[in-house]
Amino acid sequence: MRTLIILLGFVACTFAVDCGMLQRIKVKQQWASVYSSGIGREDFGEAIWKAVFAQAPQARALFKRVGADDIHSPAFKAHIARVNGGLDMAISLLDNEPTLNAELAHLNGQHKERGIPSNYYDVFIRALHAVVPAALGRCFDHPAWDACSDVIVAGIRQ
Repeated sequence: MRTLIILLGFVACTFAVDCGMLQRIKVKQQWASVYSSGIGREDFGEAIWKAVFAQAPQARALFKRVGADDIHSPAFKAHIARVNGGLDMAISLLDNEPTLNAELAHLNGQHKERGIPSNYYDVFIRALHAVVPAALGRCFDHPAWDACSDVIVAGIRQ
């Protein structure tokens, strides 16, 4: 019995993925592939927010001042660009922890200032994890994205 427990412990350790350097680089590469530029970037951002509001329709109320009632409005498109810009910066800094931590502390302050409850970070990540694999296909590294998204969300939650 003891041998079985030890063996299961080793198996669990083998399958546990943290956000190590390899995972960080992979997430950065996959993000660069899906984030693209121009109209593709707008469509990608819109897809994320459609997924956010599909999961949590009540979240629209948090974004009234930026036009969440119409996600196609210029005001909300600007909001999408700002949020995705912050996410792009955080993902780009995954391999530079001191600067990443400073950026996440800044994002923490912004979210607190705007009264965004931290449970919506999880909603956003679930939306992101639905949209990115739809764009990447079978190349999406779910364990790496889970682990590195946890780093980003934990840093914003602080």
